[in-house]
Amino acid sequence: MLLLLATWLSEFVSGFQVFQYLTVRGIFAVLTSLALSLILGPKFIRALVSKQIGQTIRSDGPKSHLSKSGTPTMGGALILLTIGLTTLLWADLSNRYIWIVLIVTFIFGAVGWVDDYRKVVEKDSRGLPARWKYFWQSVAGLGAAIVLYQTAEVPAETQLFIPFFKDVALEMGLFYLVLTYFVIVGSSNAVNLTDGLDGLAIMPSVMVAAALGLIAYLVGHVEFARYLHIAYIPGAGELIVICMALVGAGLGFLWFNTYPAMVFMGDVGALALGAALGVIAVIIRHEIVFFIMGGIFVLETVSVILQVASFKLTGKRIFRMAPIHHHFELKGWPEPRVIVRFWIITIILVLIGLATLKLR
Repeated sequence: MLLLLATWLSEFVSGFQVFQYLTVRGIFAVLTSLALSLILGPKFIRALVSKQIGQTIRSDGPKSHLSKSGTPTMGGALILLTIGLTTLLWADLSNRYIWIVLIVTFIFGAVGWVDDYRKVVEKDSRGLPARWKYFWQSVAGLGAAIVLYQTAEVPAETQLFIPFFKDVALEMGLFYLVLTYFVIVGSSNAVNLTDGLDGLAIMPSVMVAAALGLIAYLVGHVEFARYLHIAYIPGAGELIVICMALVGAGLGFLWFNTYPAMVFMGDVGALALGAALGVIAVIIRHEIVFFIMGGIFVLETVSVILQVASFKLTGKRIFRMAPIHHHFELKGWPEPRVIVRFWIITIILVLIGLATLKLR
């Protein structure tokens, strides 16, 4: 909305033309979402406390977590609110990618909200039944895949690009739908599995979103894309605004979620953030790089798969507890040590992912 206002005002004052630059709007998106989070956060937390929307802690988990019982949850709704408002303010609302990312993000957020609501408000430990959770996730993921496939304007939008190689683009055809579905749904659930410690999921999400925002800007710029030998996707550069909105909202939420957390994200935030990162990675055609940068999310998911498979096949567990961050806790690592070390690993993985842009 502000872009339209700035465009109109630039006819009278040339200085307003600066808001046409994606980088400027990206910076303002970070600052806006961060400010909204810090301003609204305390009121939001007080509202959760007044309604007694508190987290229930598993009795079979690390004993250090028992003290967290009753901590306000569903804080991810604050993240979604600030991302949505900021994007509407600073993004080009005629860009189809913006709407696809927003719609997917909020549908996954709605699924998480229903699950959280049933658990913490209705006191139903099952939450939203798994079959219905995956059904609505699948509807949103497959729906996004079909829309992106049918609205593709250039061949690069549906090709698979391999990092570290120049001009290696694989024609996927209908397999594009399968890949897109699994990236979006898989990413959503991977971030949700990671969200088990204070700040553990939000900071890697922020770092990966920042990197995806940079890649989106480069992918949407014809000269940079040609120089780096990466796919040029017209209009994808606008995604830097929503990526930076996520960065600001995430940092603002971390202000309250850092150890010891004043509020938890809940499924409403984790499912939505994972889906947002996944669909952005698909649009900018950097799914493989996304898997590298989001290695912590992948590790957490694989640890659960291996734990379940091992127990069913052999009756033995590989880890003391899954996801793997609980394994390290039970080995005696203090919670802040696990969190910060996982953050450090994410920084390294993000840098490796960004290095693929030049090492081709």
